[in-house]
Amino acid sequence: MKQLKGIIACFILVVNSVTLVSLLMVFALLKLILPIDGVRNVLSKILIWIAETWIQINSKLHHLLHGNKIHIQHLPELSKDQWYLVVANHQATADIPVLQAVFNKRIPFLKFFIKQELIWVPFLGLAWWALDFPFMKRYSAELLAKKPHLKGKDVLQTKKSCEKFTKFPTSVINFMEGTRFTAIKHQQQASPYQHLLKPKSGGIGVVLGSMGNQVQQLLLVTIAYKKSPPTVWQYLCGDFDQAVVNCEKIVIPSALLNKNYQTDEKFKAELFKWSENLWYKQDKKLQDFYERTDI
Repeated sequence: MKQLKGIIACFILVVNSVTLVSLLMVFALLKLILPIDGVRNVLSKILIWIAETWIQINSKLHHLLHGNKIHIQHLPELSKDQWYLVVANHQATADIPVLQAVFNKRIPFLKFFIKQELIWVPFLGLAWWALDFPFMKRYSAELLAKKPHLKGKDVLQTKKSCEKFTKFPTSVINFMEGTRFTAIKHQQQASPYQHLLKPKSGGIGVVLGSMGNQVQQLLLVTIAYKKSPPTVWQYLCGDFDQAVVNCEKIVIPSALLNKNYQTDEKFKAELFKWSENLWYKQDKKLQDFYERTDI
């Protein structure tokens, strides 16, 4: 029965995606060929409405097929008229639809950091660009050794991507671990946390440096799964016990706003220390959850 529900979910997801992504492409192309700020701002709002509708249909479909698999443990007062930096732990690809289901239309549309190379993915690259997802370009240590003039340009490009978010309320999400948690990665890192990998503060440093006048609130989101995190197929089939989401709203210290992450070493150190404290808090929440559920 679960497999059949998964097939139904896949079919409706494809139909929903083809329909709304096709519509999104029309407005994305208009935004591409009409380089007028006022027009582009209006088109951006239309594009976001289409993306939010896509998420809403997917989330309601999942609820209809599988019941309430996503349990919100705590959610503070939120607004679509505020800017948010969203930080979450990362255990599975399913984290993304879970976060979308919880926050869709409660806060501004969630935007993820995307690797610069992915802008060339057919259709999706244009969609991500049109939805103003921030693109990040990373240079390897080997390349920087050969071409030292490239040092810092990746940060500047990411900062430029973030600056467009100052025009209207935006939510930028960052998985500070940089990758999905696994026991092997945890062991390789010798992570000091029980349920998390070591945090990376570069992403949030760029956001706070670029958008400090707007982004003054952080949403610390804890995602925990009863039993084990589901794969994408298990998520579509509803073959998991429950996803539990806890959200805490935190005011970002003014000392961490509008600083240059690239050149300010003191800021880097202060931000990393603050990130570590957030992560110890996050780890404690996960530990409390697992102790209560005896996982």
